[in-house]
Amino acid sequence: MVIGLVIPALVTFLVCLIFVPGPTAARGTPQSLIWRRKFWEWNTAWMGLALSLATAFMITQGMKLLFGKPRPDLLSRCRPDMSRISEFAVNPAVDAVTDDLSPYWRLVTSAICQNTDQDILQDGFKSFPSGHASFSWAGLLYLTLFLASKFSVAIPFLPSRPFTTNPDHVSATAQSNLKNRSILPLNAKDSNVSSYSDDRVVPDRYQAAAPPVYSLILVLVPIGTAIYVCSTRFTDYRHFGFDLLFGSFIGITTAWFSFRWYHLPITRGAGWSWGPRSYKRSWGIGVGVGSYVGTEGWSHYGKSETTATNGQSAMAENIDERVEAGRAL
Repeated sequence: MVIGLVIPALVTFLVCLIFVPGPTAARGTPQSLIWRRKFWEWNTAWMGLALSLATAFMITQGMKLLFGKPRPDLLSRCRPDMSRISEFAVNPAVDAVTDDLSPYWRLVTSAICQNTDQDILQDGFKSFPSGHASFSWAGLLYLTLFLASKFSVAIPFLPSRPFTTNPDHVSATAQSNLKNRSILPLNAKDSNVSSYSDDRVVPDRYQAAAPPVYSLILVLVPIGTAIYVCSTRFTDYRHFGFDLLFGSFIGITTAWFSFRWYHLPITRGAGWSWGPRSYKRSWGIGVGVGSYVGTEGWSHYGKSETTATNGQSAMAENIDERVEAGRAL
């Protein structure tokens, strides 16, 4: 509970409090807008974490009750009375035919157990899948994705482009990085540039770069912690290997799904979460609407975050009036 819930919740809160909105906020931005963005990112961070953990918990507990697989330590929980095997045999008639086999190779009911604590006994039949594995992966992998998004820790992303014979896309030099004020690495001005040269072309190798290696600590520590939690359940004889693998699969799936439900892709989202639904579409949309975001804004007054800060509320109101007039027609 602490590792899968409390630690991710605390870390995501501190990141949103300290690092949001980041260096892209213009000087003079109202403090109210900055704190609004902090609260929104905090809200989506915890909503995604809650969705991941709740989904993993629901799936795991449901499967435990459905399958009822015994744990590796079931016999130590049960403490069976070996002298009463025949009394608690599931099918004594069949067992009578197999007298040549060892008397211990018989299927018996749980009534043979001398342990009267039903909670311990029932928990002994909940091995598959591992709840510790699914819960820890659901929380810690979500934390990994969140940190990778906020601090841009990802494999460099290269957007797709249409086919072209222009060699500037794959060249080490191009007109776009020969300018004196270019933000890209400068090359010697006497470099050979092809006849196709276009100053609007940015070579592929300059469109992204690998993050610093030390930033991998942010994503590896939570993952390593989840693996450690799984290992303890194996060495303590609480789960079989497949129980841990399947539980991990559940947690990994719910973490990825929940992160993408509330956050933009890591390589293209610049660390932001999705914005809020429009006010009039908060509880659902009908056929043909197409999106939960419209021109009416996200507040009761029909204002969005942009219109509120740029002084364009009148323009937004005019758009809303035209939209409403179109619906009336």
